[in-house]
Amino acid sequence: MKAGDCLKLKNVLYCAMSFVLIAVAVTCVCARIPRCFSADEAVIAAASLTLSKGSLNSTVRIPAKKKIPNKKNKVEETTAPPVTSSSFSEAYYNTFSDHKKAKKYPVYTKQYTAGGDKYENFYVKNNTDFELNIGKSLNNPLGFKLDDSDDVQVLIYHTHTSESYLDCDVGYYYSDYYPRTSDKRYNVTQVGEEIAKALRKEGIGVVHDTTEHDAAYTGSYARSRETVYSYIKKYPKIKVTLDIHRDAIGADDYKIKPTFTYKGKKGAQIMIMSGYDEDGSFNFPNWNYNLRFALKLQQKCEADYGGMTRPLDFGNFAYNMNINSGSLLVEFGTDANTLDEARYSGKLFGKALAQVLQNKT
Repeated sequence: MKAGDCLKLKNVLYCAMSFVLIAVAVTCVCARIPRCFSADEAVIAAASLTLSKGSLNSTVRIPAKKKIPNKKNKVEETTAPPVTSSSFSEAYYNTFSDHKKAKKYPVYTKQYTAGGDKYENFYVKNNTDFELNIGKSLNNPLGFKLDDSDDVQVLIYHTHTSESYLDCDVGYYYSDYYPRTSDKRYNVTQVGEEIAKALRKEGIGVVHDTTEHDAAYTGSYARSRETVYSYIKKYPKIKVTLDIHRDAIGADDYKIKPTFTYKGKKGAQIMIMSGYDEDGSFNFPNWNYNLRFALKLQQKCEADYGGMTRPLDFGNFAYNMNINSGSLLVEFGTDANTLDEARYSGKLFGKALAQVLQNKT
């Protein structure tokens, strides 16, 4: 065979081998494509492109799919983030502890005085289609009357038991501040206890429940409802059930604390909430009685402790207020108020509540 013929044969063989290798490579890629677009492989394949050496790392974790909240459940609050007991602070938040890696954000003090419809010394935000006559509602009697006895007639409880406050009024908070704790020395149950003390001092029978209903946020109202009914079964003369909460106002990089001053001492403003049943879906036929109770209480708090209340929130919700004609939800301050400010408001609120319940307004 001539030298020229040998060279031609080698070129043919090289070309044939190249075509075979390309065909094999294409076949392998095609076989891998479906796996790459499966849930796990797609994430790993994408991650491998961002690694410094372009290699797969066995420690790459697949993020869990986020659960979409059920918006049909009207009685569940949807503004707060889901919380589990594992995320609760075991120790109370300390403003002056180690926050080296945290950012410092401002707390703004504000007093909410006006908003909605004004009647004499207070305001009502009517967020419903109901034409509210505040004066007429105030002149009507409550839907219940306390017995002249030592029996338990008032229940104080907390649907979101872990809601807590800042420990000091220093004008700032840190980005790692987590305003929830299961430690009952530092959460909203302290406010409930101040209210209970004030009622007991006036001879009103009261029980204060501190059951943790929000270890898992979803379902907290259903669980607190069961608690309320268990107490009504145990103390059948209960006529008033108060769900005591803590609000939150602001954003990620600032917070607002609503405050007022009484006798030279700063307290957390409160917001009384009263529900309305627009279409009957809440099974709340006696909402009018609850509204009367809320209005009388709002009026008394402002008469005795001017500036204590934010405008009363009258809206299309129930939040367990359909249990009886003396059920209300009350927000004490926000997560930017201090515990002392909230407790002070609890004490004053308890005194005003006793006057309303004993018809001494």
